[in-house]
Amino acid sequence: MAEQLAPMPEDWQRALAVVAHPDDLEYGCAAAVAQWTDSGREVAYVLATRGEAGIDSLEPAISGPLREAEQRASAEVVGVGSVEFLGHRDGVIEYGPALRRDIAAAIRRHRPELVITLNHRDTWGGTYRNTPDHVAVGRAALDAAADAGNRWIFPELGAEGLVPWDGVRWVAVFGSDRPTHAVDAEPGLERGIRSLLAHRTYVEALTEEDPEQYCRNLLTEGVRHSADRFGGRPAVTFELFPC
Repeated sequence: MAEQLAPMPEDWQRALAVVAHPDDLEYGCAAAVAQWTDSGREVAYVLATRGEAGIDSLEPAISGPLREAEQRASAEVVGVGSVEFLGHRDGVIEYGPALRRDIAAAIRRHRPELVITLNHRDTWGGTYRNTPDHVAVGRAALDAAADAGNRWIFPELGAEGLVPWDGVRWVAVFGSDRPTHAVDAEPGLERGIRSLLAHRTYVEALTEEDPEQYCRNLLTEGVRHSADRFGGRPAVTFELFPC
């Protein structure tokens, strides 16, 4: 029998999701976000870029504002009202102090107990190559969760009124091939599907399939894949790092 996944912790009130691009959270994680916001928890999104290099047929100057608008609409579907963009350049995000500083600043602003990010490893399941943007932002989010609480790292943030926050208790990595915890996907799945569908321009550029059918098939198959490790329930999975 496959090793069972533990339920995600529930004794928290605020979460901050930090990813590279519009749509990163909508490929499954948004179903968990919908359930969390339904329960009265606060979730905010921070995106390193506007996804301006993500659609080959659209120039970045057109694609960036369009994808930003779609991300805000997508977040609203699952009860997220705070969406911030850090302004890093899509496709060439660099891991380093500048990125860590920006994410640490966001953590100090939002003061989350839970930080969520996307797979930071070089591959998806040891098979498909991950993108450098995902790797850089995922690694930086893990590091920034500690940076945010140390007044001697990025001391200029304190001068800007962003006092240290050492209240991050966990970093949850979505899309990991080493999951440890899960959330029942069923209560939030329909809104998760609509949240991905809100990225219509991007989805239509990806597939010739009907956009709604594409979103429904992809997300339903994804959460069912982990059901055997979560008591038979469709699941959004995370690798949880205590802080």
